[in-house]
Amino acid sequence: MRLALSLALLTLPVVVLLPGVWALPVGGGAPPLPADTLPEDLGSGAIPLGLDAPPPPPPENPTTPEKVALGRALFFDPRLSRDESVSCATCHRPEHGLASPDARAVGLDGRRGARNAPSLFNRAYGRSMFWDGRTSTLEEQALEPFDNAFELDLPVATALARLAGDAAMVARFAAAFPEDAESLTATNLARALAAFQRVLLNGDSPVDRFHAGEYGALSDAARQGLWIFESRGGCWRCHSGSNLSDEEFHNTGVAYLADEPDMGRFFATGRAEHESRFKTPSLRGVAETAPYMHDGRFATLREVVEFYDRGGNREAPGLAAELVPLELTEAQIGFLVAFLEALSPAGEDGDAAADRVGEP
Repeated sequence: MRLALSLALLTLPVVVLLPGVWALPVGGGAPPLPADTLPEDLGSGAIPLGLDAPPPPPPENPTTPEKVALGRALFFDPRLSRDESVSCATCHRPEHGLASPDARAVGLDGRRGARNAPSLFNRAYGRSMFWDGRTSTLEEQALEPFDNAFELDLPVATALARLAGDAAMVARFAAAFPEDAESLTATNLARALAAFQRVLLNGDSPVDRFHAGEYGALSDAARQGLWIFESRGGCWRCHSGSNLSDEEFHNTGVAYLADEPDMGRFFATGRAEHESRFKTPSLRGVAETAPYMHDGRFATLREVVEFYDRGGNREAPGLAAELVPLELTEAQIGFLVAFLEALSPAGEDGDAAADRVGEP
């Protein structure tokens, strides 16, 4: 996977225990701790092709190499969890596009959270965090998983005490925050984690190279899918901008496919019109981050496209007005899937894409 890196969201396990949203143990303990297989030179490259310049970090937390390195170490450190069995990377796995391969992420004690843990790439462009947008900054979001029994389940003060017993870690905090007399603090813990996320960008896909004039970068199938995406499909209405997300909240009706609907944005605002609205995810690297939707109910991109081809869940109350049945053919659905797969940096060769067009 070709990665150029520069900013992203710490949704840390986006599996959250919310009113009316079940989170259940699945048994078997936590998944194995993932290794740090990310590129060594995080943040040292240019902004990848196809992406706009990300917003600057907040003035109180400028990005520095020392903060990035510290945040990276913390992200993979299981000492930040109650029984030291999980880390932030447990639900955002490097080998899975920094997302979870589970429909609802599995973490501490093998418990299954309430929502899918999406990719952390390109969250620099986010205006709010979590599926329901209940926090507005990476720093604000970074500490939430500590208080969640299905995520890290460890008081921040306890996590800091553990780190304080590691002389090397104390030195890293001092180097990252030299302006602070006391550097090992909750504020700086959040700032380091946020700084690490701010050096993650995923771009330079075959679609980007096609837009830049490399017309052979896309298969014929993916080109057809691009045309549908930008015209008849109307996908661009929500998946807009260089990160292919409007960062807004929409009710597609998918929540009402569950026995107990997740009220989504309503949990953050308390406003009835926000019931079962969820933030539009980026489509970049989407082929690497299955399953899909806030509850991970769709295992494949074809299932996702077929859902939108039906106009979403037409029986759901408050369905977004922009969702209408598309009545695509099987071949056209395959074209859209080929386009979505071409939004990953590695992409796919044209023959493989063409072979799957029209597959059920």
